[in-house]
Amino acid sequence: MIIVSKGKYKININIMSSQNDKKPREEQVPELLTLQEACDLLKVHPNTLREWDRNGSLPAIRIGAKRVRRYRKEDIIKYLQVNS
Repeated sequence: MIIVSKGKYKININIMSSQNDKKPREEQVPELLTLQEACDLLKVHPNTLREWDRNGSLPAIRIGAKRVRRYRKEDIIKYLQVNS
């Protein structure tokens, strides 16, 4: 299990050890974080995340008619592992 903790948020990654286990792997189910949740987790300003989305450092998913940003938990974990 990997636990990434920044501030008040914790992200747990559980990897099942058995191929026969019927439960899906948590990392296969993308959990989407809002812009503010991702900002709180990474301790950055929302404009920083918007810039990272624009330059491809941390891509966001755009949802709905307003095209609001959501960030995949796995993308944030990968970003933290590479840039920490």
